[in-house]
Amino acid sequence: MADAALDAVRRELREFPAAARELSVPPAVPYLDKPPGPLHFYRDWVCPNRPCIIRNALQHWPALQKWSLPYLRATAGSVEVSVAVTPDGYADAVRGDRFVMPAERRLPLSCVLDVLEGRAQHPGVLYVQKQCSNLLTELPQLLPDLEPHVPWASEALGKMPDAVNFWLGEAAAVTSLHKDHYENLYCVVSGEKHFLLHPPSDRPFIPYELYTPATYQLTEEGSFKMVDEEAMEKVPWIPLDPLAPDLAEYPSYSQAQALHCTVQTGEMLYLPALWFHHVQQSHGCMAVNFWYDMEYDLKYSYFQLLDSLTKVSGLN
Repeated sequence: MADAALDAVRRELREFPAAARELSVPPAVPYLDKPPGPLHFYRDWVCPNRPCIIRNALQHWPALQKWSLPYLRATAGSVEVSVAVTPDGYADAVRGDRFVMPAERRLPLSCVLDVLEGRAQHPGVLYVQKQCSNLLTELPQLLPDLEPHVPWASEALGKMPDAVNFWLGEAAAVTSLHKDHYENLYCVVSGEKHFLLHPPSDRPFIPYELYTPATYQLTEEGSFKMVDEEAMEKVPWIPLDPLAPDLAEYPSYSQAQALHCTVQTGEMLYLPALWFHHVQQSHGCMAVNFWYDMEYDLKYSYFQLLDSLTKVSGLN
């Protein structure tokens, strides 16, 4: 009797993503030709938890005309910034049986620009991706070039952003598949970002495992070694690479349906809270994103229920 009930739960979980997709997930990420008003944004995008790409949202930012690698050098080249350094471009990702965080270096921005422009070499792959409002805390020289928040989003969400982050890196720098509890407005100022997205309803098909956390250390000789973080608890993370999924190991993922989109210069992606995303970029891409904390409402509770049922049923 118990086995039959468990099988029924698993069957319902496998069927749920298709039903949710039919009701509320677009076949492709839609485009808006201009920023929505606050009511429109909240009603049509935040409430149904649907992504969109917004054109003509950054046209009034001086950054869109100003930002280039030479401009960054002239404006903030001597400023020290936090740089994630990895041997292969994957920071905060599963490597073998470890969840590995990047080595973090404090480098003058000009050193990063030297590498991006091919003037110098540095071991590994560099990515300015500190988050924690690194634009405000590390690069205030760039603040006059953009708005401190997104006014129509702030009004719709009834709050100011928790963080404003600056991103700059090599093409090899990749963000592994994960989700965040933020409403994310991701603005590409120069270059392009490539997103692979899964709605929260695909959770039954997306594997999680627990990993011992470790951090890369960069030796004086320029090689990398992993050092375990002994005091930290194990980290739940997605071991699967959605660009080359091991379907023998994770067969359920074949039933998930990713959305792919490219966010180009001057465009803004609204990435709703709890959507899974994997990110690549063009070389030297510059971006700013605004993180607004999500509402811990019924949508959040429903996702937690889906997550818990997926775990206890042993689907992945």
